Amino acid sequence: MGPAIALRLRQHLTLTPQVQQALKLLQMSALEFGQEMEEALAVNPFLEENPEAQTPPLRDAATVEDVVVPQEQPSGPPMERDQEDWGGAHDSPPTLTQHLREQLMISQMADRDRALAHMIVDSLDDDGYFKMAFDELAALVPAEHDVRADDFLAALRMVQSLDPAGVGARTLDECLLLQLQALPEDTKGREVAMRIVQGNLPLLANREWARLQHAVGCDEPTLHTARALIRSLDPRPGQRFGPQEARYVVPDVIVKKLRDRWVAIINPASLPRVRLNRAYAEAIQNRNASNQSLARHLQEARWLLRSIEQRFATIQRVADAIVARQRGFFEYGEVAMKPLTLKLIAGELGLHESTVCRVTNNKYMATPRGLFEFKHFFSRRLATENGGAASATAVRAVMKELIAAEDPRAPLSDAELARLLAQQGLRVARRTITKYRALMRLPSVDVRRADVRRSA
Repeated sequence: MGPAIALRLRQHLTLTPQVQQALKLLQMSALEFGQEMEEALAVNPFLEENPEAQTPPLRDAATVEDVVVPQEQPSGPPMERDQEDWGGAHDSPPTLTQHLREQLMISQMADRDRALAHMIVDSLDDDGYFKMAFDELAALVPAEHDVRADDFLAALRMVQSLDPAGVGARTLDECLLLQLQALPEDTKGREVAMRIVQGNLPLLANREWARLQHAVGCDEPTLHTARALIRSLDPRPGQRFGPQEARYVVPDVIVKKLRDRWVAIINPASLPRVRLNRAYAEAIQNRNASNQSLARHLQEARWLLRSIEQRFATIQRVADAIVARQRGFFEYGEVAMKPLTLKLIAGELGLHESTVCRVTNNKYMATPRGLFEFKHFFSRRLATENGGAASATAVRAVMKELIAAEDPRAPLSDAELARLLAQQGLRVARRTITKYRALMRLPSVDVRRADVRRSA
């Protein structure tokens, strides 16, 4: 068969430079944003420091998605470096994100798959766990590219195959299992250890050796070897990367009560001290842009300032909407938290849902009740007996109060917690109670009862 010419259609994810910059700035934390401003001041002659900068006038800017074209590869945050007031800047070892990105760049895969894998990597927490939902990631990709939540499963498997073993796990069980699977097949105790971490970790944690031995079907010496192997694993594989010193959080918004009204105010400490150097800008304009390099720098400076304004306008709008919806939380605490979704806020503000998702990640509110990430105020809806709704956060708060007030000699089981919640009009399944208790890291009724016996 001779050579032939064929026409193929391929979808590419691409961004114009200015839109890529706007997206990049919007998803940054306050510390990352401050570092980006320092770098911009260092490389662009048309930008200068403005020590007297005040809160910029924020108008209703168009959202990034209004001018977005499909992105080729999600942009990751720049390497974190401490600011002047937060510790001296210094070289630091590679972060987990950098370590994983380097491996992805040399991996053989399609550009689309690599872009999705980068999104997974950018979503990992400091311990190396993937705690986001695929739906949240899919919302970050423009709808015309037909990226579904299920498409991220293959990307997650790719990330989980990278070094260190266990990275990208969604649970402790999965983290340990990934590390065991990475060991040579002839490792002593490997098979039994895998059976332990696949559903039998509670027995191991409670030191119920007889029941555990029966559950995994092995003799006592083999069980001892498997237990030792599990103890040698790393439950937090991401912690070995990057600087180990404490990381500081600069709140993006400060919430205060003024004249009986809760308001959100942009934190002055998070605002950029950067402006356009008018003298340089007028000089290049008077020369009719004869120097193309300087003209490009001038255009980039203007794009940056526009993106900065857009970033803070969007953060302010989303913060205002959250505070308006969650007034009960600021007055009475988590028991008064209302159900709230990204879609609801997006519809209320006329923003794309992915824009709201970017704002809620790595953005913090300083409130009289503590420091909270924006996404803390979003919680799914649970039905109540009277036909109303309560947030999952409020249900967890009530659970915590019930457990704190229980008789230590007769702790409440998950079924009893469900019954007590029902008496307060909250319909919650027992399995949901179990899940919430695990999320709050509260021990089971058996463990709480055993603790009382040991202390007696």
